[in-house]
Order: sequence, then C-alpha cells, then structure tokens
Amino acid sequence: MTAPDADRAEDVHVSPARYLDCSGREDRLSGGARRIEVDTPAGPFGVWTKRVGNNPALQLLLLHGGPGCTHEYFEACDSFLPAGGVEYYYYDQLGSGFSDRPGDPSLWQVDRFVDEVEQVRRALGLQRESFVLLGHSWGGILAIEYALAHQDRLRGLVISNMMASAPAYTAYAEQVLMPAMDPGVLAEIRSLEASGRTADQRYMELLVPHHYEHHVLRMAADEWPDPVVRAFDHINQEIYVAMQGPSELGMSPEATLAGWDRVADLERIEVPTLVIGAEHDTMDPRHMAAMAEALPGGRYLHCRSGSHMAMYDDQDTYFAGLLDFLSTLPRRA
Repeated sequence: MTAPDADRAEDVHVSPARYLDCSGREDRLSGGARRIEVDTPAGPFGVWTKRVGNNPALQLLLLHGGPGCTHEYFEACDSFLPAGGVEYYYYDQLGSGFSDRPGDPSLWQVDRFVDEVEQVRRALGLQRESFVLLGHSWGGILAIEYALAHQDRLRGLVISNMMASAPAYTAYAEQVLMPAMDPGVLAEIRSLEASGRTADQRYMELLVPHHYEHHVLRMAADEWPDPVVRAFDHINQEIYVAMQGPSELGMSPEATLAGWDRVADLERIEVPTLVIGAEHDTMDPRHMAAMAEALPGGRYLHCRSGSHMAMYDDQDTYFAGLLDFLSTLPRRA
C-alpha cells in the first residue's frame, strides 16, 4: 500500500457556476439522462445513464450492486458530491432499472458485464485523465474485474463494501453472522431455502429484522430512506438469484459468483484505490482492510457505525472519506 501522491490534483475545486454550467454538453436537453446502445452476444440493447454536474476533469461512474439492483440507492450522492465538485454518472446495468431487461440468462456473466462497462465508458467519453470507477457490493466485483482488464483507462478506483473473494464472504456469513442469529430463526430460514421457498413472504419476514436491519442497513426497515426502498423494490430477481442467490446471507453454492476470488490478483491493480468497509457489514471489514494493504495504491476507509449500506448508516464518514480520496488523486497524463 502506498500513500497518496504528493502531486495531488485540485480538480474538485470548481466554482458553483462552472459546476452547474452544462452548455456545450450533448445531454443538456435531457438533463443529463442518456440511453446508450451496448452490443452483446444476444444483440444490441439499451442501458440508461444520467450525468450530474459539470467537471470534465473528475468524472465518477457509479456501479450499483445486486446483481440486478438499480442506481436509485446511490441518490444519497446528491447531498454530497455536488458540493465537492464531482461530476458523477448514475447507470443502470443491463437488466436493471431503466435499462432494457432481456430475458436471456446467458447474458448474466461477469465478463459480459465488464465489456458493457467499457462500452458505456467509451460512449460517455470518460478518459484516463478523469475517469474514476466506484463499485458497491456486486458493483465492487465488477469494478475489480474492470480494473484488471482496463486499468490503463482509469484514474482511480473505489471498491465499496465488497470482499475480493465470494467464498470468503460466504464463510464470513456462515462462521460469524449466522451463529449470532437466533437459532430458531436461522433454522427456519435454512428450511425455506432448502425447500426452494425463498419467494415466500415468510422468508423476508425473517431476514429483514434478523439480518438486514443489523448488517445491510442499520435502521428499522420502515424507516429506510426512499431511494433504498425503491432500489430494493426494483431488483431484478432473475439476475440476483442466478448470480448471488436468494438473499444477502452469503452466496448460494449454485450461484454464478459463488467461486469468484481475486485476492491473489489485487497486487496487479496499480491505480490509486480506495476500499470502503464497515464494522457491521455483511462483508468482513478485516478482509477489506487487508485488500487495501494488498493493493499497491490502496487506502482503507472504515465506517465504524456502518453496515453494507454505509452511505446511509454512516453517511458522514462514508462521503467525507470518498471526497478526500477523490481530492487527493494524482493527475494522470
């Protein structure tokens, strides 16, 4: 792990007038929203993006989690990133949110999603001098994979609330989080999973108060912020179950991502990288701290009061640390 470069950039320090001036931007007519056509093995499809702010020197593309969730839970960024002068992009991955939803399960593969992100980058005109990629949860997996394939196109990388190993994530759930649950509740959850009844209302009735309110978002579910509620309501379950499994309580053995592991490859990612973890996360915070140590340009931000959605339940820590990282990124020619 290395310290931030002494030749820090001051890109975030733009005047409000400049930040709000969208004259000359191709997406001005639509308020920053834009559909991008991406090529896939099943043909072309449209994905939705939306730009906020104007600072071509520092552009942040947000990769939502799930898989199959939406950009909506990132809307907390609106309270912090504009004041920091960051130009940022909401983006619904194929199959999610406002993007097309093809019914072809062969499309839900990591390599195809990486190619999609690269097509989106090119369409948006994001260049290595300005392009920072932030991935949260599944988006963190996607961000790691993108960096391994295309780090020459990145100025910086943020891996938020995601471990570098799916087996280690599942082991943490099984060895640390599950034993802390009420044994009767856990037994009923496991019984529903074993019988294939995860779509039953009872499944989430158990998971939300006994797991989600402790490790996904540490608020009573009826108090969850609107962007989070909408994002959860709009999850594409076909993608989510196929790639992750039926819940946030570890990954199912048959899930596409169950064997994913890039721990040994972290040393290959040389761009400045911020890893964000949280004390009460579904992910092991010690593992995420070790990721930052393994990354040549790694930094670690620990959200002591946060969980998996630390941008909400430890919001000030999360965004202060993110903005500090962005403001100290060295210039890249």
